[in-house]
Amino acid sequence: MDTLLSNMEFQQTVPEQFVLPPENRVAGEINTSVSLPVIDLRGGPHCHVPDRDKLIREVLRAGKEFGFFQVINHGVSEQLMKDIMGLTEEFFNMPKEDKAAFYSEDSSKTNRLFSSTIYGKDGPRYWRDCLKLACYPVPETINEWPNKPTKFRDILAKFIVEAREVSMMLLSLICEGLGLKEGYFEGDVSSGQVLINANYYPPCPKPDLTLGLPPHCDRNLITLLLQGDVSGLQIMHQGRWVGAAPIPNAFVVNFGHQLEIITNGILKSVEHRAVTNSGAARMSMAVFIMPTMESFISPAKELTNEENPPLYKSFLFKDFLRIYTDLSAKRVDVMEAFKINV
Repeated sequence: MDTLLSNMEFQQTVPEQFVLPPENRVAGEINTSVSLPVIDLRGGPHCHVPDRDKLIREVLRAGKEFGFFQVINHGVSEQLMKDIMGLTEEFFNMPKEDKAAFYSEDSSKTNRLFSSTIYGKDGPRYWRDCLKLACYPVPETINEWPNKPTKFRDILAKFIVEAREVSMMLLSLICEGLGLKEGYFEGDVSSGQVLINANYYPPCPKPDLTLGLPPHCDRNLITLLLQGDVSGLQIMHQGRWVGAAPIPNAFVVNFGHQLEIITNGILKSVEHRAVTNSGAARMSMAVFIMPTMESFISPAKELTNEENPPLYKSFLFKDFLRIYTDLSAKRVDVMEAFKINV
């Protein structure tokens, strides 16, 4: 419990266990000439979209070019987004005694508060605290969430339902745009757990020595990120890192490995990382749409033929998770493990 960064006074130096090998540190200039596409969702999932074809083209273009984009006018209220970020900040600022019941170093536990993410056996530690929760279906999961701060459960319950609806809207647009059968992304492929990672990155005295999260791709289908007003997310684009500048009330959207495999590489799961800073704490909330453990994942038949054969093997999602963890979430290694070598 004492390892939580949110329980510590401001550090004057970076503890040795957080210092990355030189080759893994932040290096090189950030590409400031490129920014993530911003897509207006025309009011979100409960609104009629008169120019739906145009919106589909925008989503697919951003997905193919970047694998990341930001969405605005998505239907989740500004007040709800403000409330969930405020309560997340309150949670990490609570006395350590109030957080103790949720703390666990057992990575097999779904619901837990932990610190200093480690990828790989005896790997370096990363500069963040994280509250990880399973949040869907809400009635089956809500009693496992923290009951402090007051209203945390009520606000998270509303937020998770609305964020999932935005994700399903985006998947519907992708489905239609790629010519997949209606409802392709409904059912097992998207009805697993909806996980959240509520992340806290405290100020770091030497940001060049460590990272909040290492370069990785997401293991799930699609991710929505509410990133607050402090920057720190960076995306790999054409061999250089690009910053995802915070936009008020926007979600950052990215595709997970499962969407890349289902679309046979048309849409990409792109590496991203979290950098630290010395001036301000950063908070974010990631919403992960997961397949069920027994979901059968394979390239969609509509997207493969003799000229475009499947690039990836078929598998059960639970088997993918095991290999993803064994390979420390490294994109090249993970995708190579599931690639069909002709």
